[in-house]
Amino acid sequence: MASAAAVEAKAATDWHGVLAHIALLLVTLAPALPPPLGTALPTSANIVLTASLAVYVGSYRSVKTKAGDKGDKGLDTSEMGVMEKGDALRFPLVGSCVLLSLFLAFKFLPKEWVNRVITVYFLVLGILALAGTLTPVVEPYLPAKWRDIPVGLTGRKIKIPLLMDEPEELACSVTELVAGLLASPMVIYYVMTKHWLANNALGLAFCVQGLEMLSIGSFKVSAILLAGLFVYDVFWVFGTPVMVDVAKNVDAPIKLLFPRLAAEGEPAFSMLGLGDIVIPGIVVALLLRFDAARGRHSPRNQTTFRAAFVGYVLGLALTIVVMNVFDAAQPALLYIVPGVMGATFCNALARGEFKELLEYDETPEDEDEDERDGKEASKEQKKEQ
Repeated sequence: MASAAAVEAKAATDWHGVLAHIALLLVTLAPALPPPLGTALPTSANIVLTASLAVYVGSYRSVKTKAGDKGDKGLDTSEMGVMEKGDALRFPLVGSCVLLSLFLAFKFLPKEWVNRVITVYFLVLGILALAGTLTPVVEPYLPAKWRDIPVGLTGRKIKIPLLMDEPEELACSVTELVAGLLASPMVIYYVMTKHWLANNALGLAFCVQGLEMLSIGSFKVSAILLAGLFVYDVFWVFGTPVMVDVAKNVDAPIKLLFPRLAAEGEPAFSMLGLGDIVIPGIVVALLLRFDAARGRHSPRNQTTFRAAFVGYVLGLALTIVVMNVFDAAQPALLYIVPGVMGATFCNALARGEFKELLEYDETPEDEDEDERDGKEASKEQKKEQ
């Protein structure tokens, strides 16, 4: 009975995951359709739907199970990069340095030069991100015996500055190679035209890959990160012109563009930074895996995820409302962070799971063992002294 229920839940999850991908594709393409179809969806609604669906799709793609495992212990986060407490504490500071550096670069250097350097950087990242997003779509259509065949410089590790933290093999599977070839035309089209639709395709690929491949580690680290970036966002938007100025000058897929008609009838764009999707999104994805780790595989049973996701949608919608009312840029995290954290806290308290939520941790076991070994070694040294 239990296995049948698990199979049924997996089938439901697979189907609704496919529908979520299709919905994201349709919402992304909607503004590009000719009138009246292209103007049927208001810009504000398009922003909320696109960002929310990106969080939804990325969250479900982050839930992976170990081959052969069943039940509530089947989660596999081995391929995910895990953010630690120190990373969360440093993140607002590092982000501030990068933001201020870009502001100064645009202030003292020709805008075209800065954007050319950024374009080259995102040319490589764009292919990798879009290929990673397309890989699960391509894989079922390739012969099983070909999918994992390695292609490239196998057996030799190389480190590429700014792209790799450690040396890695410049190799990929046949599936990844095919996905990369399919992704290349869109990236080249973006570089040649800087069209808003190509920009959004790359931006959404970055978002989905970020949510799929990055773990915030634990809910405690999540709270630290969101608290720090809450202050960061408010300061740089309300306290200085830096963030708004950089957002307007950077010609790169670090923001989503939503076409709208300006008062004079000329085309204009509303913008949403990728950070307003990825940062709260990795917390929402963590909470989905928290549900999955407790055997809640069916979407209708994933109450913690649902609460956080609704909090995100309401927070983003409130951002758009306030922005339109005051006709001024708003720090989205000012509204999203209370929405996500408030809804999560209320749900955990109502279900009596607050303690379990605080204890949930995705740090790899080998790191925990290393920490324990280090502590034991230090104790032995103190005894010897």
